[in-house]
Amino acid sequence: MGRLLIFILGVLFAVHPAEAGGSRPTVKSKHGMVVSSHYLASEAGIAVLKKGGNAVDAAIATGLALAVVHPAAGNIGGGGFMIVYKNDGTVTAFDFREKAPAAAHARMYVDAEGNYVRDLNHEGYLSVGVPGTVAGFDLAFKKFGTRSWKDLIAPAVRLAEEGFPLSWSMADDFKALRDDFLRYPASAKVFLKKDTILHEPGTVWKQPDLAKTLKRIQRNGRDGFYQGETAKLLALDMKRNGGLITEADLAAYEAKERAPVRGTYRGYEVISMAPPSSGGVAVIEMLNILEGFDLHSYGHNSAQYIHVLTEAMRLAYADRARHLGDPEFNPDIPVAMLTSKEYAENLRKMISLNRAGKSDLAPFAESHESSETTHYSVIDAEGNAVVVTYTLEYGYGSRIVADGLGFLYNNEMGDFNPVPGLTDSTGKIGTLPNRVAPGKRMLSSMTPTIIAKEGKPWVLIGTPGGRTIINTVLQIVLNVIDFNMNIAEAIDAGRFHHQWFPDVLRIEKYSTTQDSRRLLEMMGHRVVTIGGQGSAMGILIDPQTGIRHGSADPRAGDARAVGY
Repeated sequence: MGRLLIFILGVLFAVHPAEAGGSRPTVKSKHGMVVSSHYLASEAGIAVLKKGGNAVDAAIATGLALAVVHPAAGNIGGGGFMIVYKNDGTVTAFDFREKAPAAAHARMYVDAEGNYVRDLNHEGYLSVGVPGTVAGFDLAFKKFGTRSWKDLIAPAVRLAEEGFPLSWSMADDFKALRDDFLRYPASAKVFLKKDTILHEPGTVWKQPDLAKTLKRIQRNGRDGFYQGETAKLLALDMKRNGGLITEADLAAYEAKERAPVRGTYRGYEVISMAPPSSGGVAVIEMLNILEGFDLHSYGHNSAQYIHVLTEAMRLAYADRARHLGDPEFNPDIPVAMLTSKEYAENLRKMISLNRAGKSDLAPFAESHESSETTHYSVIDAEGNAVVVTYTLEYGYGSRIVADGLGFLYNNEMGDFNPVPGLTDSTGKIGTLPNRVAPGKRMLSSMTPTIIAKEGKPWVLIGTPGGRTIINTVLQIVLNVIDFNMNIAEAIDAGRFHHQWFPDVLRIEKYSTTQDSRRLLEMMGHRVVTIGGQGSAMGILIDPQTGIRHGSADPRAGDARAVGY
């Protein structure tokens, strides 16, 4: 009886973040808005909207500007996903996830005895996948773009040529990664002054090699990256350093237009990314499970609330490991089943309201997925909406700058399962759907998402964070729908994460009470405190007034919502 009373008190006395310290206001606009990880990129996108461009035009300009001003994750050397929701009701998605080179194979990261060679899939030239960003932007532009391609790239070229002042956070990044950059002469040339000296905050940082690469893309579109001088220099750099990407790999790369996954939650439509992203499927699966619980009555981030969400996370991430991968290599992915209400109803019955479930080891195993990615959200005056999440994998990717080209290589091969069949409780997963194969796209957690209300975009959201991305997006959606938070409150609120294995519940510091943590431990959860999770960029459109409310996550120092 005593434990039950403590449990009830823990549920009842959960604190809404707005009640604890007041709410942070949103950025408002009547026409267009861009929310991204760097204010200069947001401004580049807004400038396109002001000149009559649409949301896709602005998304391309923003993404290319981020390749200059946000090298931690903004890129032309990586890949990602875009969802477009047109004001005429058309909804589509673009998959520009990186691919394995033609010479890649399932055992390329193990030794002769079959043992994993530590970090071989994350460090060095063998970690680099064939980049997709330029092809993805090109495909979206050809379908929906309205402005000149040259004009959309112009802000990025200018920022690379003329430079911009380094923020404290970027200068700190360069300092922290100095030893990594010194391992590669091309990286030292870009990120260090005179190849060895750190740049001070406020220094105007210029990237002339990147400007030249961007100009080739500006003149020739996707062919300016996947063919010609850029492709030759990239392939030569790979050959000299034991990498696998060839000119043929680059020429063969194709972005794909795909149908997004769709579901509903409490009467709202949920539109998110389909495989090879696991994000949309997992978010819809969890929302379907949680629809059967009265989450609002539990109290935001109470012990009961955190427990129920954690159990939904445990179930969805197990399915993620079991089923999801590149659909072109896994044609039988049961997306319809995983996102169905009936399937969720059966899973819901497996959740105890007062006891943590078990994360049982099965024939699974999976690779680490880095937390460094970036997301941006865009809406134009006509109501066209775009959400984009793209990445280099680690922060600053492989830390290797393409020699003479000025951009960072990704290390996305690390998102494949590195050791076929290996399963352990640390979180490694080795299922067939995500094993390395030539030309295959690696599984991702990126979850660009649009929530629609009465047939129109209502919430645009996404975040970086590796495998935490899915759960961050989930919680922001719940914050808005179940707890009626504005977009700033929903993004600011404390977060938590469980991913099936390792069987650990990670909770952001200050996001719940100490009593709730103790209650969760009494229920059988292993609780660990973390400093931060994700960096979401969101927009909420008021259905009555049409006012756009934007918010950039305060966890990202240079991020900004810009509207007009």
